[in-house]
Amino acid sequence: MTSTNGHSNGIRTSGDAKQKPNQEEEILPSFTPSFLERIGIGAFKLLNKAVPWYKLPGFIGAFNLAFLRIELRQYNLHDGYASAEAQGNANDNPLPDERYRGARHSDGKFNSLEMPLMGCRGMRFGRNFPRHLTQKPTEEELWTPNPRMISEKFMARRDGRFIPATTLNMLAAAWIQFQIHDWFNHVQSEEKFNVPAPEGGDSWPHPHMELFRTKPDEIRDPSDIKCPGYRNENTAWWDGSQIYGSSEEATQALRNQLPDGKLALDEIGAVSFLPRDKDGNPLTGFHDNWWIGMEMLHTLFALEHNAISDALKAAYPDMTGDQIFDKARLVNCALMAKIHTVEWTPAILAHPALQIGMNANWWGIVGERLTKMLGRISKTSDIISGIPGSGAEQDGIPYSLTEEFVSVYRMHSLIPDDIAFHSATTGAHIRTIPVASMTFSQAQKPLRSHTLTFPDAFYSFGTSHPGAITANNYPSFLRNLPTPDGQTRDLGTIDILRDRERGVPRYCAFRRLLRMSVPTTFEELTGGDKERADELREAYGGDIEMVDALVGSHAEPVIEGFGFSETAFRVFIVMASRRLKSDRFIAGAGEWGEGTYTKVGFRWVQDSGMRDVLGRHFPELRATLEKGGGKNVFAPWVKMGER
Repeated sequence: MTSTNGHSNGIRTSGDAKQKPNQEEEILPSFTPSFLERIGIGAFKLLNKAVPWYKLPGFIGAFNLAFLRIELRQYNLHDGYASAEAQGNANDNPLPDERYRGARHSDGKFNSLEMPLMGCRGMRFGRNFPRHLTQKPTEEELWTPNPRMISEKFMARRDGRFIPATTLNMLAAAWIQFQIHDWFNHVQSEEKFNVPAPEGGDSWPHPHMELFRTKPDEIRDPSDIKCPGYRNENTAWWDGSQIYGSSEEATQALRNQLPDGKLALDEIGAVSFLPRDKDGNPLTGFHDNWWIGMEMLHTLFALEHNAISDALKAAYPDMTGDQIFDKARLVNCALMAKIHTVEWTPAILAHPALQIGMNANWWGIVGERLTKMLGRISKTSDIISGIPGSGAEQDGIPYSLTEEFVSVYRMHSLIPDDIAFHSATTGAHIRTIPVASMTFSQAQKPLRSHTLTFPDAFYSFGTSHPGAITANNYPSFLRNLPTPDGQTRDLGTIDILRDRERGVPRYCAFRRLLRMSVPTTFEELTGGDKERADELREAYGGDIEMVDALVGSHAEPVIEGFGFSETAFRVFIVMASRRLKSDRFIAGAGEWGEGTYTKVGFRWVQDSGMRDVLGRHFPELRATLEKGGGKNVFAPWVKMGER
């Protein structure tokens, strides 16, 4: 297969035998960088032997990351299928309606007109590492060491002690789960694991821990036997499927035959709520793992969709309801992608190079002001003029989200055990509520009371801290969580087990395959924390190669300003920009602009941020948001009474 710029793909493997990955193994690049790109990659490699990227001045560090991203695109993108034929073709999968040439299809089809199934619902997750190095584990590998023991030792909050992330607010925690609901959801098998107790027992309060397995995709190639593919029930695009659904049928149901391009909401007095089904589940695109944080953000961006619809209707009265809906969805999705890129990411990765780099991802190094004034200065350069409108590109590998991307976004530590709610207008304490009592069908309950409003909830999230993404910081209720499907879950155990089940390499192998340095001792892994090193040594039988990727990432020293590990960040570097660059409705040179989005819609995307969205729908928050000045909305807000 060749990509749109003629890059070729391929990896050189040494057969199907499972082996310990090493830095010397030859993995062929998926494309050949330009001459200047190769010079940049080589120059920064030499520089980084003396000075790591995060110790360089911000602007130079941002360029270092840009060239590192090119190298990661070369070697750390791999298809989940043995053949690119799985992505379909235009002859066998023609457009059902010309409408979808300029509008998103809810199934995720036709983002690429040449590979119409790429990224759609039901397609496999890809890999950041070669498939022969991400094989299905043996039974011994699956259970060694015991995942319940690992959860107890390295996930549980010790003595209930909550470790806060003081540079962030709770909106940052809710936001990433809101985005994850858009991106991925594995197909669940009817078969179950019976997770054995560790030797000597543990604190799990039930006699058995049973969990549904991940369902492998059908075998399409002999390589699928040793390295199963796993399908994504969500669309993989940044298309707002958590709001709109991952099928056209779901989208139509959520519109509820409204003729004006809007999403259906329940209006109770002056307050809009997400509608409910007979079981109390929210009627939205994706409602698994539901809690009050999801209630707030799903409602907010349903309101935003409807506000965009009103603006389009006013500006273009001849538009049909379907046309308004299609344009409003494009605008809403692009706005969420922009907020994630230039606001959420710089908040959780608060490093000068990231501030510059993520802003450049959207606006280019020429910056927001010049890009708005003059448009794209460079037609194709991501670095000069940003990814939007630069031309969609797959870098030789069909687009998908990856199993390793899912792995590094295991961020349950962000959730506290309790949330203290305060008035958005006076700052007075209203009540403190355990998060466990605001989950699933109970998530809307506090907001339907007469004591707590949406503005109060957003103000309280804005002024309180999430948990730090580190060892021993999983909330207690998530380690004993009854779910609507009849399971009782320990998410710490699940997170470990899912990585092993799906062939995600262990920590040292994970780093080798990213061409990172690999610790040779437990003390080196923990940055000299001897107590933590001794705990890891005991739990993993003295074998550092056995440490799980998530456990190692939680134990390693964190770069100053970072909310998660550099190991996880390496996957983030390549996948964060890929979600933009692969999408023709964002990166497409012919699709990004007023021609597709309309003049009103395109201005809405370019001129709005999270501060605008919150203030638009909850005017009570404007005064507090203005007090923050230019401060990132995902950083702690200024509280009432504070200067």
